[in-house]
Amino acid sequence: MTTANTHPLIDRFNRHINYLRISVTDRCDFRCVYCMDEKMQFLPREQILTLEEIEQIARAFVLLGVKKIRITGGEPLVRRNILSLFERLGALPGLKELVLTTNGSQLSQMAKPLRESGVKRINISLDSLQADKFLKLTRNGKLDKVLAGIDAAREAGFERIKLNAVILKHRNHEEVPDLVDFAIQKQLDLTFIEEMPLGLINSHDRAEAYYSSDDILADLKTQYQMLPTPENTGGPARYYRLPAHPDTRIGFISPHSHDFCDTCNRVRLTAEGRLLLCLGQENSVDLRRIVRAHPGDAEYLQNSLLKAIHNKPHSHDFSHEKPVEIMRYMNTTGG
Repeated sequence: MTTANTHPLIDRFNRHINYLRISVTDRCDFRCVYCMDEKMQFLPREQILTLEEIEQIARAFVLLGVKKIRITGGEPLVRRNILSLFERLGALPGLKELVLTTNGSQLSQMAKPLRESGVKRINISLDSLQADKFLKLTRNGKLDKVLAGIDAAREAGFERIKLNAVILKHRNHEEVPDLVDFAIQKQLDLTFIEEMPLGLINSHDRAEAYYSSDDILADLKTQYQMLPTPENTGGPARYYRLPAHPDTRIGFISPHSHDFCDTCNRVRLTAEGRLLLCLGQENSVDLRRIVRAHPGDAEYLQNSLLKAIHNKPHSHDFSHEKPVEIMRYMNTTGG
């Protein structure tokens, strides 16, 4: 049987797949305008992978050479007993990084136990520092609760904390400098993200709301010295250093203006068990069916993963100007 030492997860384009993003739920306590419909219909619980099934699939990936797992949602921290999953994943031999993306709403209570369970780094979504604007973007989020969660995460001692901000023209693009100042004040990294064209939304016109990474960078260069750096955290972000503020890096995730497909090293497991081989394509493998039809058969599961990776496409087909072609929402995909 193949072991982790041989690193067999290499696709047809010679890309090494060593990063797995796992959505543990499609549910969330926010309703962010770029992520889901305001009246979202969530999946029935029987269609969601159990925590044991998630662990089984994660273990198979790690045996095949995956070194980094990111837990996402929806909002992962609203899932019942989620800390037990973090504890089990954190103990997997061969896994170098267990990391988390969250909206921050639960961190006041959960930051410390998450750190104790083995989570090394954490990303926290923060699209606005104005309470009324934050409420409009999230539809029901409370800014003060998220800010308290950020402080709790800092106190818990994670190796690195990064803020994520999806920027929309005329919604929050004017706040870019304020978000940078906040990151500098808190000694955090900050990544600006171009909106992903996933799912039908009616809150805004995506073409009109598009604000590119190049636009953001141009805005910031009027106020800061921005030096590109080859540093990365294993994902798609391009980073810049601020010489005057060495504790903060500014990143850009740019699926439209600067796609990152040539170096893609990741796949995604949705909450319902679909293995998505590309964020911007619909081809997938039903791992829920495989683990339920072949319970406990680790060899069958690993062979299924090897076959799946062979079909990973070269690139996505994202465009903010074309009609939406990917009908699944971001919350079902994994943020």
